[in-house]
Amino acid sequence: MTEPKVTDACGFIGLGSQGAPIARRMIDAGLNVTLWARRPQSLDAYRQTAARFAESPAALAAATQHIGVCVLNDDDVKQVCAELIPAMRPGGRIAIHSTVHPNTCQQLAAQAGERGIALIDAPVSGGAPAAEAGALTVMVGGEMGDFEAARPIFNTFGRLIVHLGPVGAGQIAKLINNTLMAANLAMAYNALQAGGKLGLARAALVQLLGASSARSFALDVCARMSSPTGFAHGASLLAKDVRLLGEVMHAGSRDFEGLRAAATPFLGLALGEPEPGDLAD
Repeated sequence: MTEPKVTDACGFIGLGSQGAPIARRMIDAGLNVTLWARRPQSLDAYRQTAARFAESPAALAAATQHIGVCVLNDDDVKQVCAELIPAMRPGGRIAIHSTVHPNTCQQLAAQAGERGIALIDAPVSGGAPAAEAGALTVMVGGEMGDFEAARPIFNTFGRLIVHLGPVGAGQIAKLINNTLMAANLAMAYNALQAGGKLGLARAALVQLLGASSARSFALDVCARMSSPTGFAHGASLLAKDVRLLGEVMHAGSRDFEGLRAAATPFLGLALGEPEPGDLAD
């Protein structure tokens, strides 16, 4: 495939909490960006920028050589790509920034490849604040040449950009990352609960743990929660990723079960489904 330059036309679909700042970073970096959104009001924040707007995913695909996709789930990714792939010119590239099943990316890559289009998976970690700062971690699966061609675009919103292997490898890394995050959140929550039951002041314990060997990003997140149910949206996304990792590893795997057992009670609590025992107190 020809190697698109960073000056080639880029497209982006999926202007949610994480996709919106990614698209903004691409636009602000001077890339030639065309946007499409299911809800037209999602485009309002970009009308005073240099961004162009497409009437449909197919129109966006026909006008661009690189397309970032950051929609919610597997079904959304499949639906969008069903419109992009037939309309995109050979030599183009689609980057899936959504967190989905690795098989979804592999199947779509095969379909895209039949039309001379590259499809790579490039899920991101760091959330909206990191996206706004251009400091996301980007986990990439795909052919090395496609990765290198996309890297200048990823550099506009990513700080650490890692090639992990063939298509699907980025998704596997993201699922492991998020499942470990869920398990770490559960451990941090349990630790703070234990401290409270043993008479320790929460703020003092958080300060101590945050400066000691137990410090973690999950502890920082947990310390900011007024209650687990306040984390319901994040918990729903993490629960999806725990489930997907179980499908990839064939639930029953000793390694997966250790992570799942740690993560599941806290996620259930955050989603209003408390487990029996101390965690539900």
